Amino acid sequence: MPLQKGDFVLVDYVMKVKDTNEVIDLTVEEVAKKEKVYREDGIYEPALVILGEGWILKGVEEELYKMDVGESKVIEVPPDKAFGERDPSKVKIVNARDLTKRGITPRVGARVELDDGVAIIRRAEGGRVVLDYNHPLAGRTIVCEVKVVKKVEDVKEKVRELVHARIKRVDKEKFKIDVSSDGILTIEIPPEAFTYEGLQYAKRGIALDVARYVPGISAVKFVEVYEVRRAKAEQGEKKSPKAEEAKASQQEK
Repeated sequence: MPLQKGDFVLVDYVMKVKDTNEVIDLTVEEVAKKEKVYREDGIYEPALVILGEGWILKGVEEELYKMDVGESKVIEVPPDKAFGERDPSKVKIVNARDLTKRGITPRVGARVELDDGVAIIRRAEGGRVVLDYNHPLAGRTIVCEVKVVKKVEDVKEKVRELVHARIKRVDKEKFKIDVSSDGILTIEIPPEAFTYEGLQYAKRGIALDVARYVPGISAVKFVEVYEVRRAKAEQGEKKSPKAEEAKASQQEK
């Protein structure tokens, strides 16, 4: 049965710029190594996509609706359904001194964050700098090879995937998830996540995601269990007064 709006699906994909064959994003480790874009700190696994929510390029999402679990497809995505067409009005010329006053050294190719947003420096000469506020891939056709790996239907598993989307570097199976009959969702955070950078923000994001994408949940509760371990010396048995006297007597001898 073809996929529908609101479905949770896990997909593998490889995205390339059509005219240069440059890899811009992928989820498959073997391909990353083959294309020489592999990173030791990279995360290579099927990505969660909630259909209808813009979690993947529009042109790819439109084709996913026509696919079934296990199906693969190569999709050519035109600019208007990828990163947009180039907009000449988003290219601006500024005085180089305006950038240096902000502590920015104009270098061609550098990305800079200014009042109007993030721009790429296209040219810097004669005291003038050309800033391009278009997306770096605007105007480019993207080729995406995509495979629908799994459709997630169980409520607990949907929550697990939402948690994993926010806390990537902790094994998702280590999160204990329970939903009570009155709709209270309990997520037990594993010790591996206690020192996760931005954990509090992640928890808030997870709660908002659950409220938006998982119907029937009335509250979200996070539980962190810290096991208390004491050294044996701290738990040592108290010695009797007679034992202490005997020990003192032996020391005097």
